[in-house]
Amino acid sequence: MKKTKKLRSFWYSLSSRQRFLIRRLYYLPIDIFDKITGKTHPYVPARGFIYTGSPASAKNYIQQGLKQLDLLKETINLQPNDAILDIGSGIGRTAIALTGYLNQNGTYDGFDVVKKGVDWCNNGIGTDFPNFNFKYVPIFNDLYNTSSLKATGFQFPYPKNSFSKIISFSLFTHMQADEIQHYFSEIEKVLKPEGLCFSTFFLYDSENESFISEKATMAFPYKKDNYRLMHNNVKSSNIAFHKNEIKLMLKKANLECVKMIDGFWKDTIRDASKKEYQDIVIFKKLSI
Repeated sequence: MKKTKKLRSFWYSLSSRQRFLIRRLYYLPIDIFDKITGKTHPYVPARGFIYTGSPASAKNYIQQGLKQLDLLKETINLQPNDAILDIGSGIGRTAIALTGYLNQNGTYDGFDVVKKGVDWCNNGIGTDFPNFNFKYVPIFNDLYNTSSLKATGFQFPYPKNSFSKIISFSLFTHMQADEIQHYFSEIEKVLKPEGLCFSTFFLYDSENESFISEKATMAFPYKKDNYRLMHNNVKSSNIAFHKNEIKLMLKKANLECVKMIDGFWKDTIRDASKKEYQDIVIFKKLSI
């Protein structure tokens, strides 16, 4: 446990540029092998360029996206003609799966704070699928970049009531409370009245707070006001919220928590019935 904490502390002490470089060099041999043996895919980046989630082979990366698609169909009734906003679209893990699901009436918009990820998606998926659009937004995040624009001052670049479904995988696990509150307000603006949102979080309650603060991996030892941090200096490394706090934050933004689904990240013994590592929150606009 101590060794894991020391390694994690060292990793987060590095700059975002240093972390990108180390990741690229670490996976370079297997990335070269994949290229030589033809185990690549035009929409899937090399492992060394995958900065969100676990680096994976092209085959496994696509399977991960398809798993996310199944989860979205199950939890928010995702339809082929939905207008989708993907907040924190990364390098296209979810988007790749959606290219084979959305029909000509469906649309996908995604934005991300890492330019290399947005460029990769636009040069591949965006070129081949005109109903898929990716935007780069230069928002500061101490895990990924050093941009000057603050998340609390960012306005979503879409008209009101644009999207029937809004999704985000492992986005709010890397944002601070005031940033999330602002994003909730922006979501309320661009979400259609009948729309649904799917987002993942690290959540806890009074029964498991002590456990998640001390567990061997993915621990949140630094207690704040209704949330806990994994690393006290790199605040975007990972953040966990008390369930009641998220419900209050949603209500403040005129949003309503429909359902919370526990992930298996905080299981003492893995519950095989749980399909997602992180916790899931389904929410919608409050009825007027």
